[in-house]
Amino acid sequence: MTRWVRDRFSVLVALLVLLYLFLPVAYTFVFSFNNYRKSNIVWNPQGSPTLKHWRDPCGAPGVCEALGVSLRIGVLATLMATVLGTLLAFALVRHRFRGRSASNVLVFVPMATPEIVLGASLLTIFVQGFSRVGLALGFWTILIAHIMFCISFVVVTVKARLQSLDPRIEEAAQDLYAGPGATFWRVTFPLVLPGIVGAALLSFSLSFDDFIITNFVSGNETTFPKFVYVSYLRGIPAQANVIGFSMFVIALALVVLGQLVASARRR
Repeated sequence: MTRWVRDRFSVLVALLVLLYLFLPVAYTFVFSFNNYRKSNIVWNPQGSPTLKHWRDPCGAPGVCEALGVSLRIGVLATLMATVLGTLLAFALVRHRFRGRSASNVLVFVPMATPEIVLGASLLTIFVQGFSRVGLALGFWTILIAHIMFCISFVVVTVKARLQSLDPRIEEAAQDLYAGPGATFWRVTFPLVLPGIVGAALLSFSLSFDDFIITNFVSGNETTFPKFVYVSYLRGIPAQANVIGFSMFVIALALVVLGQLVASARRR
């Protein structure tokens, strides 16, 4: 028995880690079928599992409105952060300019700063500065804040992809009389694209999931994480579990699809 455990120790540890990671997801899935009355925190032993929450995921007041806000902010923040972060990553990797080393360090500042400090600082900026030009706390302040902290993750991800490229590939394209534009669009960009897509998916996930910074700068606007937090005081509705688990399934499907596409390209 001891030898069997020793030979499979790494596999057993990996399974335990996966169980630990997916336990909250399993809880979310199970409690989406809870036939509760007031609170969805404790399983109702007197009610059988029900599908009514899956049939009407917008049944809880405000849940789909909050989801819509999170999706709009996530998509816009992802687009802006991906474009700006990719351009900054190319500048930091491919060009030499004064302040380049300092820029490399400053990129990590939003990632290293505690979110509660970042949220409080942004609240001060928005209230003291932006309110003077008529920009109140709400959708646009959330969007600006999300773009700001997503850019750092895009830069780091795309930079890693750029630095891993073999420069001889681009040199071979130039030897075959490809100009700078043709080399970029036909060689460099396709090679960097997986990193850009990965950075975009990471940005959307961070934006959709963020609560701490959003809670500081949202004003009366409600995102999905904020809705869940506020609902906790009176009992999280099962519709929130339905939406949360559905988002997890969609994200997992995108990851699996990406792996299949990458495997097909390698073959």
